[in-house]
Amino acid sequence: MNRVEGRDKVTGKARYAVEYPVEGAAYAMAVQATVARGEVESIGADEVLAMPGVLAVLSCENAPKLTPVPDGELAVFQSRTVSYRGQLVAAVVAETLDIAREAAARLEIRYRAEPPDLRMTADHPGLYDPGKVNPAFPSDTGRGDPDTAFGQAGVQIDETYTTPAEHNNPMEPHATIASWQGDVLTLHDSNQGVSAVRDTLAKIFDLDASNVRVISPHVGGGFGSKGTPRPNAVLTAMLARAAGRPVKLALTRQQMFALTGYRTPTIQRLRLGADATGRLTSISHDVVEQTSMVREFAEQTATPTRVMYQAPNRRTAHRLLRLNVPSPSWMRAPGETPGMWGLESALDELAVATGVDPVELRILNEPEQDPERDIPFSSRNLVACLREGAARFGWAGRDPAPGVRRRGRKLIGTGVASATYPAYRSPNKAIARRHPDGRFSVEIAAADIGTGARTTLTLIAAEALGTDPSKVSVEIGDSELPKASLAGGSSGTAGWGTAVHRACEALRSSPADEASADTTDEVKSQQKLSRHAFGAQFSEVEVDVDTGEVRVTRMLGVFAAGRIINPKTARSQFIGGMTMGLGMALMEETVLDEEFGDFLNHDLAQYHVPACADVRDIDAVWIEEDDPHLNPMGSKGIGEIGIVGAAASIANAVHHATGIRVRDLPITPPRLLDAF
Repeated sequence: MNRVEGRDKVTGKARYAVEYPVEGAAYAMAVQATVARGEVESIGADEVLAMPGVLAVLSCENAPKLTPVPDGELAVFQSRTVSYRGQLVAAVVAETLDIAREAAARLEIRYRAEPPDLRMTADHPGLYDPGKVNPAFPSDTGRGDPDTAFGQAGVQIDETYTTPAEHNNPMEPHATIASWQGDVLTLHDSNQGVSAVRDTLAKIFDLDASNVRVISPHVGGGFGSKGTPRPNAVLTAMLARAAGRPVKLALTRQQMFALTGYRTPTIQRLRLGADATGRLTSISHDVVEQTSMVREFAEQTATPTRVMYQAPNRRTAHRLLRLNVPSPSWMRAPGETPGMWGLESALDELAVATGVDPVELRILNEPEQDPERDIPFSSRNLVACLREGAARFGWAGRDPAPGVRRRGRKLIGTGVASATYPAYRSPNKAIARRHPDGRFSVEIAAADIGTGARTTLTLIAAEALGTDPSKVSVEIGDSELPKASLAGGSSGTAGWGTAVHRACEALRSSPADEASADTTDEVKSQQKLSRHAFGAQFSEVEVDVDTGEVRVTRMLGVFAAGRIINPKTARSQFIGGMTMGLGMALMEETVLDEEFGDFLNHDLAQYHVPACADVRDIDAVWIEEDDPHLNPMGSKGIGEIGIVGAAASIANAVHHATGIRVRDLPITPPRLLDAF
C-alpha cells in the first residue's frame, strides 16, 4: 500500500516542526561553548541587547531555575560548568533569523578553560562497569570458564575490532516552535515520541502534563537522535517565556553534531575458541565505550553475542569511560550495529582459519534455544535466511581463496554476515471510532519519522475492523491523543499496532461508536520467550588495486521478521538500513580533535553518507514467518535490522577480494593502500 500521507509530503501540505504558521513568532540562535572543559566566567550581552531587533539573551547568568531530571543534557543554562565543546552556553532571540545569527556571533563569552580528557583507550584508568547497558541489560554476563576453554581450543581467534563515532544526520534538523499562554506550553517539535517530550518538559517546567501539548505529525527522520527530548526543545520553551512570544529554533547541521547524540566509538576484543570443525567452545566479547560527563549512556554492544551462537563457555562485558565529549545516544540498531560488526568479522576469521564455508560455519553453531537465558525462541529462522540468501546470491561454488577473482585492475570478493534485532513491544493506548458515514478513525500519539508507520497502522486498523483501508483515517503525532511509546527499538508497529488492533477489535464487536484499548497488562503478562528478528546479509565488492577504492556492486538482505504487514514500506526500511550499513562500512566517521574537543567534520560536506551513486544492485527479501507469540499481528520490528551485519558482510567481502583484513571501520582507500 502506498503511504497515506505521500501526496501531502510531495505537495508540501505536510508541515514539519518549524513550518507551522505561528503568529508573531520570533527567531532564536543557540550559542555553543568553544572550550571542552572549564567554566563560563562572563557573558557580555549589553552590546547584543542594544542591537535593533534583538528581543532577549538567555544564559547561565539570567536563566530561570529548572526542575532537575535524570538527563543532564536538559539542564540548560543551569550551571557555569562546561563539560564538552558545543555545550549550550547562551541563546539569542530576535525579530528575524538573520538578526539572531548576527547577534549570536557578537556575543562575548569568556571562559576559564581546563585541560579536557578526550581520548578513549582500552587501558584508560577511568574505565568502569556501568552495571546496566541500554535499555536495561546487565553490563556483564557469563557462564562456564571461557578463558580456560579458549586456552584449550584447537583453533583460536583473538582480535580487536573498532568502530568510530558516527552521527545520525536525519534529513530534518532538530527544530522546535514554542509558545506560552499563561502556564500552558505548546510545542511544535521534531521528535520520535510526543508523549515522552510532554511528560519530560512538564517535569522540567514544573507543570501538570495536561498543560503541555506537543504536536509532531510529520518528522523528517531521526534514527534515534530524536528518541528522547533534546536540549533544543527545553531551550526554545525557555526562550519563548523570556521573550513573551512564540519562538522558532532550528539547530544548524553543525550544531547538531554536539547536541543531538551520536553512536559511541567502540573497542571490541573478540575471542573465539573452536575445534577443527569450527564448532565453538568459547566466546568472549569485551567492549570499551565512551559517555559524557553530564549523562551516562552505555550502548549494549555485546548483547547480540549473547543470543547468536551456541558455545558452552561464554562471557560478555562492557566498560564505560566518562570523557569531555558530547553525550552519545541511540543510533539505528544501537548495540546490534557495532556489536555484530565485531562478532561477524570474527566469525569470518574463524571460517578462514578452519577452512569451513562462512555460511555453513554459522549454521553449524546454531543454538536450539537462547544460549544465555536457556529459554525458547519465539521463532528463529536464521538458518533459513542463510540458505535462501546463499541460493539467491549464487554463493555455491565460491572459491574461498582471497584475491583470485579480477575484473581488470579490480579485485572481486563476496562476504556474508548474520543479522539480528530484538522484537520489543511497549504498552500503548488507542481509541477507535465509528462515524455515521461508514468511515472509521483511530487516535494514538504515535510517531511517523518517515518509516510509513501511519500507513501500517491504517492497514492494521482496517484488518481488525473488517473494512477497506480507504475507510480508515489514523491520527498520530499529538500528545493530546492516547498515550503512546516512542518510535524506537523497532517497537512501533508491535506496540502501537497492538493497541490499535485491540481498540478496533473492541469497536467491531460493540454497538457503541467508540472503543478504547490499553495494552499495559497484556504486555506485562506475555510469555517468557526470547523474541528476535534474524537475517543474513550478502555483499559483493570491487576493490581497485591502484586507488584502494571499494565499490559495493551487489547487496542482498534476507530477513525473518514475523509477518510483513506492508511489503512496500517494509522493503524500503530494509534497504534503507542496508544502505546505512554501507555508509558505516566505507565512509562514516566522526573525527574528534583530541586537543580541543571539537568534531572536525561536522557537516555533510565532510561527514560522508551514502548517495544513490554509491548504491548499485541492492535487494531485500523476507521469509514468511508465523510467530503466534509476538502480538495480534504476528509482526516483528523491521526498521533497524537492515543495518545490522551489513558492514561486516562488506568487510568480509573486502578480505575475500584482497586478503586484507580490515578491523577498524571505515574501510577507506588509505587503509587498504597501506596494507597492499
